[in-house]
Amino acid sequence: MSELMQFLLSGVTVGAVYALVALGFTIIYNASDVVNFAQGEFVMLGGMITVFAFEAGLPLPLAAVVAIAVTAGIGVALNKLAIEPARGAPVVSLIIITIGASIFIRGVTQLTFDKQLHRFPAFSGDDPIQVLGATILPQSLWVIAGALAVFVGLFFFFTRTLTGKAILATSNNRLAAQLVGINTNWVMTLSFALSAGIGALAGVLVTPITLTSYDVGIALALKGFAAAMLGGMGNPKGALVGGILLGLFEALTAGYLSSQYKDAAAFVVILAVLFAMPQGIFGRKSTDRV
Repeated sequence: MSELMQFLLSGVTVGAVYALVALGFTIIYNASDVVNFAQGEFVMLGGMITVFAFEAGLPLPLAAVVAIAVTAGIGVALNKLAIEPARGAPVVSLIIITIGASIFIRGVTQLTFDKQLHRFPAFSGDDPIQVLGATILPQSLWVIAGALAVFVGLFFFFTRTLTGKAILATSNNRLAAQLVGINTNWVMTLSFALSAGIGALAGVLVTPITLTSYDVGIALALKGFAAAMLGGMGNPKGALVGGILLGLFEALTAGYLSSQYKDAAAFVVILAVLFAMPQGIFGRKSTDRV
């Protein structure tokens, strides 16, 4: 029983990280129908910038805020320099641009910082907490709480605020949104800033547990995409549930089969969703009028 509980706690922790990445995917997808595969690099930047800002002498909370702000700025730059000039291009072209941006960010990070693994101190120490015979790190509670807080914030943002509804309107029909006075360029800029900031927050929260380096973003992007697909692309609730389910599936696979198969879990999920329910758990079936 304690073994199962340990796997479940580990799965929820990892799943919360995937949920944060999936929530970043959700914001940009809701604004533009584009899947941003640079999202994993935002997570990496959050961790790396925090590490080096902390080592430079900044207090850890300030270093984290700086990392989130800088990463949000990079997200805005990605939109202004790469996505916005290509507006009107096929969605596939925009997705390829985000993949190219991911490679570029990873290369610049490698040159700017280094290739080593890094971490900074956990927020509340490293003494594990006992739960039903299993243990969980205090930092894991920060990760889970962060994912829940971001989910609640995004849920109310999209359903209760005019700005959130403007993002959804822009996604549904960009021209119609412009005709009713919505500044769609500003909506896209805000979406990329929020998405990058949430990714950076995930990096800040998880780095004390998993460490970070310039190349951790690739796997996180793929697994966050799998979580978003599982829950239903564009649905914040789906992103949270999909992330947790993927984390649990991964942890149980590693625990009861082999850790060698752990990373394959995300690809199995993507294939299963595409074959069985392309709209995801909470996604809506779409129909086109002809």
